[in-house]
Amino acid sequence: MTKNNYAKYTDEELIGKMRSGDEEIMDYLMSKYKPLVLKRCKALYLIGGETEDLIQEGMIGLFKAVKDFQDDKDASFFTFADLCITRQLYHAIEASNRKKHGPLNTYVSLDQEAEDEHPIRYAEDKTSPNPEEFVLNQEFWEDLKERMHKNLSPLEQQVMNLYLEGLDYHAIANQLEKTPKSIDNALQRIKKKIRQGGNNG
Repeated sequence: MTKNNYAKYTDEELIGKMRSGDEEIMDYLMSKYKPLVLKRCKALYLIGGETEDLIQEGMIGLFKAVKDFQDDKDASFFTFADLCITRQLYHAIEASNRKKHGPLNTYVSLDQEAEDEHPIRYAEDKTSPNPEEFVLNQEFWEDLKERMHKNLSPLEQQVMNLYLEGLDYHAIANQLEKTPKSIDNALQRIKKKIRQGGNNG
């Protein structure tokens, strides 16, 4: 089966074929889901993460998802991959906090009350996630997105949404008919507001 034919199959079918010997499917799925990794990492970058480190961790989570996915579960591969990526990023953030209290600690302390209400705690073993973890994962991103929008101006919200979709400064500027410098300034304001917990208006 050639790479051009991969798109004809579902992700779940492809993983089955991969385990039957088509090792190139791993590269295909890693490439297909890299945009999801980048989107999750971009969100955490806005609150103080180091982009390259986060991307590396996110890709590790994606790799684990491809290797560990079980098609007998109710969740789709997309849902499972999203969870594994988030899990890997969260572990990386916790490890960073324990070791050096580095820039990623902004994320964990952003809203302790919300974290206590919807904690994202994952076991360290290799067992498959349970349904509750899938629910927590969805709540986690929805809660984070809501907090990221809090107290942002309409322009800042537009900029943030386009940035999280993967557009660069120039593409955002063209779409919003602004200068790249104004987009850069907006992103810096967004980062400042989010790092301060959204308390400045």
